[in-house]
Amino acid sequence: MKKLLVALLVTAMTVTSLAGCGNNDSTGGNSGNSTPANTGGENAGGTPSGEVTDVTLKVWCPQNQVDTGIMEQQQAAFAAEHPEYNITWVTEIVGEDKCAENLLRDVGAAADVFMFANDQLPQMVEAGAIARLGGSTEEMVKETIAESVVATAVVDDALYGIPYTHNTFFMYYDKTILDESDITSLEKIMAKETADNVYNFYFESAGGWKLGCYYYGAGLSIFGPEGSDLSAGVDWNNATGVAVTNYLIDLINNPKCAYDGEISVSELAEDHRIGAWFTGSWEYDLYKGILGDDLGLAVIPTFNPDGTDYQLLGFYGSKCIGVNAHSQNMAAAVAFAAFLGNEENQLLRYELSAQIPANIAAGNSDAVKADPMATVIVNEANMASVAQPANSVFSARYWTYANAIPTEIRSGDITKDNVQAKLDDFVNAMTAE
Repeated sequence: MKKLLVALLVTAMTVTSLAGCGNNDSTGGNSGNSTPANTGGENAGGTPSGEVTDVTLKVWCPQNQVDTGIMEQQQAAFAAEHPEYNITWVTEIVGEDKCAENLLRDVGAAADVFMFANDQLPQMVEAGAIARLGGSTEEMVKETIAESVVATAVVDDALYGIPYTHNTFFMYYDKTILDESDITSLEKIMAKETADNVYNFYFESAGGWKLGCYYYGAGLSIFGPEGSDLSAGVDWNNATGVAVTNYLIDLINNPKCAYDGEISVSELAEDHRIGAWFTGSWEYDLYKGILGDDLGLAVIPTFNPDGTDYQLLGFYGSKCIGVNAHSQNMAAAVAFAAFLGNEENQLLRYELSAQIPANIAAGNSDAVKADPMATVIVNEANMASVAQPANSVFSARYWTYANAIPTEIRSGDITKDNVQAKLDDFVNAMTAE
């Protein structure tokens, strides 16, 4: 964990040289741990020098990469740098959180190059759907991105993705409702006197992603501290887990706590009716546009479920660029993935869509270092984060079963009278053979 946090700080504060890509060797190949096939080279199209190869590249990216014009700009720049290809581009909107779901539905019809959240990686590797990266692409990633961030794109010592931004959440707050002395703990946030129509806090589990910060913050875990030891099981049903769940029952049912799905944060923020909420950099422009200088950013707070103050610990991961293991144009696909992940394009992505670069040199730019959001993300990583477990059992089970906890609390199916039994059910579901 110390290595993760130190390396993340280095990501934003240290300069390193960038290994070039473009026409350098790029490698891709089958998924799994086989040696990656060499598919790059001076003439990445694999034809005699001077010949042009017709290729079609299907790309999946989130909506903001299209709306801001980033993807179109990057595709044009790549085509200009690679005259050996006559490229037909097919660009489709697929969010990073939905990539694996769509990829595994029909790998053969899926994108050649796609953007994905790293927690989906084990599923894609296990299904043989994502290409292992090697050669100069692997060198670029390992030489220009902090080791701990690179680790989010690795399975069994093999690299499968190019991290391009940090993926974690932090706290947003309305400065007209809360001040810096209020936001250090959930107890202080909830105790703040506010108008009758104002909510002090907004609870959102994000399908279990944000829910985990309460249990991990109290020292609990799933499959051990590293999230990879299946024999360690799940300890959420011990006395501490019961105390955390009872705390959540009180929080979710508190009339000063708004609940996800019943009213939107943006609607509340427009009328200065929400004190604090958790989200990430991808929504900064939205809330900055609504609140302007009244928008505050901070590390997620502490909470006290059993007489002890615990620092909430949010999952840390990354968003990555990957290549379909079954791409019909592997050389071009890997070259384009490497191009999207280089220093220049990570900085462009930051400038146009506020995504903090994973590339160390890009993160050390004057613009990024002066950005308060970048500072918060680095502080969050160092003070209030835990590496998100990345194994297929966790990915296949956690999101469904964890999301049921707040849903059942809100519906009244989980109460303080049956919390132990409900947590036992959760643990059994997570650990069943």
